[in-house]
Amino acid sequence: MPELPEVEVTRLSFADRIAGAVIDRVQMGKPLRWPLGCAPKALVGQQVLAVRRRGKYLLVDLSDGLLLVHLGMSGSVAFGDGLPALGKHDHFEMATSQGTLRLNDPRRFGAVVYASHEGAPAAQKLLGRLGVEPLTDAFNAASFHQALKLRQTAIKQVLLGGEAVVGVGNIYASEALFLAGIRPTTRANRISRPRAALLHGAIRQVLAQAVTKGGSTLRDFSNAQGESGYFQLEAMVYDRAGLPCRVCAAPVKTLKQGQRSTFYCANCQKP
Repeated sequence: MPELPEVEVTRLSFADRIAGAVIDRVQMGKPLRWPLGCAPKALVGQQVLAVRRRGKYLLVDLSDGLLLVHLGMSGSVAFGDGLPALGKHDHFEMATSQGTLRLNDPRRFGAVVYASHEGAPAAQKLLGRLGVEPLTDAFNAASFHQALKLRQTAIKQVLLGGEAVVGVGNIYASEALFLAGIRPTTRANRISRPRAALLHGAIRQVLAQAVTKGGSTLRDFSNAQGESGYFQLEAMVYDRAGLPCRVCAAPVKTLKQGQRSTFYCANCQKP
């Protein structure tokens, strides 16, 4: 699943190029996870003002409202001129005066949703419970520790939940916990203030590094210019079960948490 770094990399790859464009045509393919929320022709003539990100959502600001774009489990966005003919997995296409924006999603868990404004019910249903953005100044160590103290579940699950901090998905939760030396099964409310500060810094470091590396391409992720990421080539524990830890050489272990695979080093990461 594309996580925060992949969504941010996608945003950076086309935001400047589409800003100021006028929408000429909108075409929908097979139904996505949620309906568009307006008639496609209602978007024609609107201007694209900017592209932002909130968690794993792309927010395409329009002259009247906004589009919330989610990449789902396997989706990707392309933007440019001269795109190939629509394929069976292309389910949203928006032609503009500066290029065509297209969502390809083989599993159709992604979505494009129109909202009249960010406070509208359609937007708040998706964004309303999201936690603080980890790559902004609003994400501070003291508040993060306070949020952890309120939660008795395993720290890995808290990070994935998105309420204490948004956008730390499965790959980067495993990596941040390794960097902070915290076992993924440790209860969140048992993490001390100094260890929470270490995890806070690790989350910011891992996510920023992933954005710099273009995100992670495990199967078919690419940005809006068709470029793959390569963070996964430098992962410390993710998807390295049985291989030697890059720090202590002990074998990396794996376990299931909430039906997701967690990777960790029992020697380097303490409960």
